[in-house]
Amino acid sequence: MLETIILGIIQGITEFLPISSSGHLILPEILFGFRDEGLSFMVAVHVGSLLAVIIYFFKDISLLVKHWCLSLVKKPHDKTQSTLAWWVIIATIPAGLAGLLLKDIIEIIQGNEAVMILIISASMGFFGLLLWWADIKAKKNAQLEIGQDEYQLTFKQTMIIGFAQALALIPGTSRSGITMTAALALGLTRKAASRFSFLLSIPLIVAAGLLLSKDLIEEPSNINWDSLLLGTLVSAVSAYLCIHLFLKWIEKIGFLPFVIYRLILSVILLVFGLQVLNA
Repeated sequence: MLETIILGIIQGITEFLPISSSGHLILPEILFGFRDEGLSFMVAVHVGSLLAVIIYFFKDISLLVKHWCLSLVKKPHDKTQSTLAWWVIIATIPAGLAGLLLKDIIEIIQGNEAVMILIISASMGFFGLLLWWADIKAKKNAQLEIGQDEYQLTFKQTMIIGFAQALALIPGTSRSGITMTAALALGLTRKAASRFSFLLSIPLIVAAGLLLSKDLIEEPSNINWDSLLLGTLVSAVSAYLCIHLFLKWIEKIGFLPFVIYRLILSVILLVFGLQVLNA
């Protein structure tokens, strides 16, 4: 039960913080010998994260869906809302296609423990430094009061963020981290970059959950429903709190604390990965 709670918290928090959820879910198994909870548990914790972001942004999502649907049937609508809905859809496409095309390669990499650890280490460090650079730019824009919000995104900016999101397939990159980095670099404020990243998570979490569910159906196994329900609940609560506190504090604290964390973890993983490689 303790492992279930820990993994649920890790998924809930790291799904939305710029520190890589996939990397952190792999680490307890590699570093501390946690047992593999299986596909059913992965589906459950993703459902928890999905519930959290939908509940938190329910009003925003309702408006986006409403005005997007009205735009499709040529009814009067709020163009800023319908356009943002289109941007969320469009920015999801590159990562979705990349995930389908590279699924087998990713599974091969995940099968090699030493290589996996070293890739996570390199990604943590490199993309952490990239986030730092983008955050410095965002801070300067904030001082000049020239930052954009998510409703001011252009098609070109959306596509750049979408292709950046595809890089999250590299273990340790962080989907939220790379999308926030791209958005900050393009001129969005810290809060707007974070909000757009959170909205972008919805279709991808749904897609990941469906893909895992498909694999689960093809490879049926005994399911511990108590563990799944607990994992879902813990993931949902921790993710909701994470989103709330992150959006509340990000304009004040910036991304530097997350950059420092990534760099420290990168060094630790590099040392551990080299030890495993030479063992």
